[in-house]
Amino acid sequence: MRSPVLGLLLAAACASPAAVEPTVPVSTFVIGAGKPVADLPGESHLKNVRQLTFDGENAEAYWSNDGKQLILQRRNGEMPADQIYVLDLASGDMKQISTGGRTTCSYFMQGDKKVIYASTHHTGNEPPPVAKRTGRSYVWNVHREYDLFVANADGSGTTQLTKEPGYDAEATVCPVTGALVFTSVRDGDLELYTCEPDGSNVKRITNRPGYDGGAFFSHDGRKLVFRSAFPRTPEEGKEDVELLGQALVRPSHMEITVVNRDGSGFKQVTNNGCANFAPYYLPDDKRIIFSSNFEGMRIAQQGGDHKAARNFDLFVVSEDGGEPQRITNSPDFDGFPVFSPNGRYLVFASNRYSTKEGETNVFVAEWVD
Repeated sequence: MRSPVLGLLLAAACASPAAVEPTVPVSTFVIGAGKPVADLPGESHLKNVRQLTFDGENAEAYWSNDGKQLILQRRNGEMPADQIYVLDLASGDMKQISTGGRTTCSYFMQGDKKVIYASTHHTGNEPPPVAKRTGRSYVWNVHREYDLFVANADGSGTTQLTKEPGYDAEATVCPVTGALVFTSVRDGDLELYTCEPDGSNVKRITNRPGYDGGAFFSHDGRKLVFRSAFPRTPEEGKEDVELLGQALVRPSHMEITVVNRDGSGFKQVTNNGCANFAPYYLPDDKRIIFSSNFEGMRIAQQGGDHKAARNFDLFVVSEDGGEPQRITNSPDFDGFPVFSPNGRYLVFASNRYSTKEGETNVFVAEWVD
């Protein structure tokens, strides 16, 4: 039972977010899952890299609050769509916790007893079809069938959190208050919303034309970092509206953006006109790590290999902007970087060391700042 004093402290924390100490001391836990792999030249910020998954498409791996588990989405050749799994970082044991349909964007809630993810299973076991291109544009699907679901950490007790028509997904959790931020099309455009863990007190955070999504709270709970579409011409804006009518988004021009928790202080961080996504605050809450193809685009535009434009690497940039610092140096995709609660480790997804084309696996490394 929680003491009255502790209850008052937690209530105060929910009213006014403040910095929190790491939940896992550095010396008390060792990652035993997976196997060590060779460090790559030029990746001086990463050491003791371990590969955690070994087949299929594995991505969006996010830490439990105690730093001992990852929750991720995964699909191998035998599966019709991504499902949600929990990976034990000590033993390497991995268990599916979702129940069918198509799933995405899972996250541990405060206390690690419950998880949240988006799913289409309530509309039928058959997953909605995926389109990757329309005309000349590469697109992401924002399936209208997606809703948010909360379940016990073992997958039992699934309950539906959102019931609005259209896309509800991309939920993550404030490490201080336990509040949720998610992306929804409920008001006609893809915007950010916050709510309580039970789905109550929904507040719209962004209010501008174009997609805003993929948000994460800062460690102190005061800010949000996310990806935003910035149409460069009226024609692009019109095309984006038409694509959204087909439940599609064009990700080729998205910039890293920050905003205060209440929606004030909207600020664009990157401005390279490329595909920037998966931002996450470093432990100091002053720098942001993200994935981008802007270096590859630069090579392609300067007459180099046009395939370079498909390569994504990890970069770190100040919240105030400026020239990003390159973190990964793989000729393949690197994305979805997330720091462990104690700040010691970085988990990310990569095509490095893949045995089949299109294979993406999850890696973890010790961070060298």
